[in-house]
Amino acid sequence: PFRDKSALATVVAVPEQSEVKGIRSIEAIVGDAPILSEQLLELARWIGTYYCCPIEAVMRSVLPQVIRRAEVGWKKQLFVQPASNVDQGEMEKLRRRAPRQAELLEAIAKLEKPVRAAELLRQTSLDNQTLRALVKRGLAELREEAVVRDPHGDEQFIATSNLVLNEEQTHALNEIEQALQAPENARPILLHGVTGSGKTEIYLQAICAALDRGRTAIVLVPEISLTPQTVERFKGRFAEAQDAVAVLHSHLSEGERHDEWHKIHSGRARIVIGARSAVFAPLKNLGLIVVDEEHETTYKQEEAPRYHARDLAVVRAKIEKCVVVLGSATPSLESYHNATIGKYRLITLTQRVDQKQMPLMRVVDLRQEQRREKKATIVSERLSQAIADRLEKREQTILFLNRRGFSTSLLCSNCGEARNCPNCSVALTFHRHPAVAGRLSCHLCGHSAAVPKKCPSCGQDALIYHGFGTEKVESTVAQIFPKAVVRRMDADSMTRKEAYRETLRNFRTGKIDILVGTQMIAKGLHFPNVTLVGIINADLALHLPDFRAGERTFQLLTQVAG
Repeated sequence: PFRDKSALATVVAVPEQSEVKGIRSIEAIVGDAPILSEQLLELARWIGTYYCCPIEAVMRSVLPQVIRRAEVGWKKQLFVQPASNVDQGEMEKLRRRAPRQAELLEAIAKLEKPVRAAELLRQTSLDNQTLRALVKRGLAELREEAVVRDPHGDEQFIATSNLVLNEEQTHALNEIEQALQAPENARPILLHGVTGSGKTEIYLQAICAALDRGRTAIVLVPEISLTPQTVERFKGRFAEAQDAVAVLHSHLSEGERHDEWHKIHSGRARIVIGARSAVFAPLKNLGLIVVDEEHETTYKQEEAPRYHARDLAVVRAKIEKCVVVLGSATPSLESYHNATIGKYRLITLTQRVDQKQMPLMRVVDLRQEQRREKKATIVSERLSQAIADRLEKREQTILFLNRRGFSTSLLCSNCGEARNCPNCSVALTFHRHPAVAGRLSCHLCGHSAAVPKKCPSCGQDALIYHGFGTEKVESTVAQIFPKAVVRRMDADSMTRKEAYRETLRNFRTGKIDILVGTQMIAKGLHFPNVTLVGIINADLALHLPDFRAGERTFQLLTQVAG
């Protein structure tokens, strides 16, 4: 089937005989040692059998593309250090004949350890030709070294210590520590704690217990937007060995993913934080897997192999003989059912830390407001007044709407025809965002089309925009509160690699007054100065043709409000 081409594949077994004729020989092997452990191979085989997927398709998920391709390798940089045979006479000679070389040599002589050549030249304002001349004279030495591309290398993490646990948290931690003592007999643990009950602190102290036993840990988070906050908290807690914390998610560059994977594989990293693909992290001696917000739909892989990372975490824990903790304030029905029948161990946290009260929720009937105002409103009068009160007190507000775009559909008022996606038959959404400005987009398949000037069906100039998304909410709120700083956080506005981190940092430091967003802002993010959360069209998801609509609406509203 390959004809005269070569293909990259994974060797999972070496049989002595085969019934298949015409098998070609292996041309080359990437690396000398096995790249996957026996446990990960067993997990891959289980995935292939359970999800009815070819083993090579599974391997494409287990082994990142950057590891399978030779083009992505280590980043090399030149480091400079003084030669051992420099004497004062040579320095005096240089000062007379080549003052620039002498200046650079003096800077090199002061070095206590090798530094990057580019950094030294930048500091001294000298050029590469001057450095090469010193090397040629034998007065300086250059050597090439691999440089690790750390996605968080430019950040400073403040060291933190363990917090004092309340009675419920202490009980939960003790249960996990008991499981760590005999992991081969441990059942999966479902940690069902209300929002703000301190589940993350339990995870941190449980991981400390696993590390003390010489084991490693994986922490799965449902959204990439959660990862910077989680990394900050974990690197702060393990500040003495920040290199021991690695991250894996799709917003890493190819080079960063390559280096993080090898940091994990080599054993330098002992804790891995990431989205669903981090369940395949090649950690050795795995002791604990934490699945935070285990109910989230983002743990489900939509492309083959269509695995669920939560379920794989449970299976991998069984294979590796380690402990798995599933945490959520709103656990999925299947996990809760498994806990009620004894398949999982249920641990419940009913209190918030420091005895804080649950948020007070108020329901606004938009039908009454529409009758009073004689028109449909995006931000109700009650919500608008509440936002104004928060702005006056210099407090922050989050507005949630789980629908992207400016308008949700384009209709013809003459014939009633809607512009639908030719592939999916769902209404196309109108966007004003610069990346897709003035276009209709399908949020399922990505199809995009220009906005017609007239109705393609009847030819009349009677097209109207119907419904609204986060873009329109942002625009409307900015008009109502022109002095407030309003920002949006959704898949359209978070296209740049650093956009997530910048927006979260600016909101945490008070540079943003009102944050509008989709489910991206509903995932356990902690902002102490947020005193108001507005959920716009709260019953929107209830009307979706999904048998889980009620369950997911409850989960989403509880998470956002908490």
